[in-house]
Amino acid sequence: MSDLSLGGEPPAVADDGVWLACVECGATVAPFDDVVYRCPDCDGLLEARYADYPTFDDFDGSGVWRYAAALPFDEGVSIREGDTPLYEVPDVAAAADVADVRVKHEGANPTGSFKDRGMTVGVKVADRLGVDRLACASTGNTSAALAAYGARADTPVLVLLPAGKVAAGKVAQAALHGARICEVDGNFDDCLDVVAELADRGEAYLLNSLNPFRLEGQKTIGLEVLEQSLAATGEWPDRVVLPVGNAGNTAALYKCFRELVAAGAMDETEVPKLTGVQAAGAAPLVEAVEAGRDHVERWDDVETKATAIRIGNPVNAPKALPGIYETGGTAVAVSDDQITAAQRTLAEDGVGVEPASAASVAGLLELRERGAVGADERVVCLTTGHLLKDPDAAADAGGEPTPVPADADGVLDAL
Repeated sequence: MSDLSLGGEPPAVADDGVWLACVECGATVAPFDDVVYRCPDCDGLLEARYADYPTFDDFDGSGVWRYAAALPFDEGVSIREGDTPLYEVPDVAAAADVADVRVKHEGANPTGSFKDRGMTVGVKVADRLGVDRLACASTGNTSAALAAYGARADTPVLVLLPAGKVAAGKVAQAALHGARICEVDGNFDDCLDVVAELADRGEAYLLNSLNPFRLEGQKTIGLEVLEQSLAATGEWPDRVVLPVGNAGNTAALYKCFRELVAAGAMDETEVPKLTGVQAAGAAPLVEAVEAGRDHVERWDDVETKATAIRIGNPVNAPKALPGIYETGGTAVAVSDDQITAAQRTLAEDGVGVEPASAASVAGLLELRERGAVGADERVVCLTTGHLLKDPDAAADAGGEPTPVPADADGVLDAL
């Protein structure tokens, strides 16, 4: 890794040892004086910075807020998020044939996806700023999480969804938690364009992963992966494989690892290789990596059954691409059939995930087939959402029920 520009003396704009820095031009911005999402000088993406970076000895408690020393506050708007399991997966391990493979299942969060980690921090920031409406564009999981955390904070939530493109389980969650849902005649990227304009007009506080504080909560995935892997195997993983939609988790884990290096808690040579997986029908980041570019080119037409990663313009690519390159990782696209096959393999291990989650396992198997992942590697695959997020996809991937008469002999005959 070559860019460890973290820490240092806080600039004049720091608030309680926290400030925002542009990843493009390095300009610094006060974090809580006013609502800001992008650099006011060059429109680049912002990252949170801290006067001090903690080591593992500084963490205490449970869940996301165990890592308060690495976050902007001591506590957030919490529904007991984090502490998700790191599973052994024998069937996946047999198929992958690597030294060790485990699955970090973020579907065990309160609303069933990793998005809760970002919302516990982001909604707390919104409370600090005194905003009166929260908003997001979503392929489903963001809307469910924001609706739940907005309800917890007693703050109205506006959700923009691409009409007819979001799994029913996710829409139901957002509706039950009281969000105002608007279905947009367009795809996710169109929704994000609209909600970003509303945020710029001051009509709502944006809590998509363009918001730098969303990713602060999500970086705790990396901290848990490291601590749990060490406890389970005595070693950190060589590689973390994760699905890529808006590329927020890739960016967040890269920031997590950089902060640990800056704190002296991890050596540069120990940083896991970040490996992104996209569906073949929505793979602009993979296209960029294969071409060696430092930017993505927007795909206007995207399609995949993995609805959570049906995104053609990953907003966090400027943060995620350096994470892939600097850690020695890569990116790969997989077909919908490969995703479904991986979803079934995970189910055989008792781990139920939505299709986008299974992309990480499908990507690992594809990279093993290509020889891009070595047999001696220790790998963690991130699964991002629960099986019941998309019950229709689960039903399609599973077997059909068998009709039988209402008697025991009839059931035995069918068996």
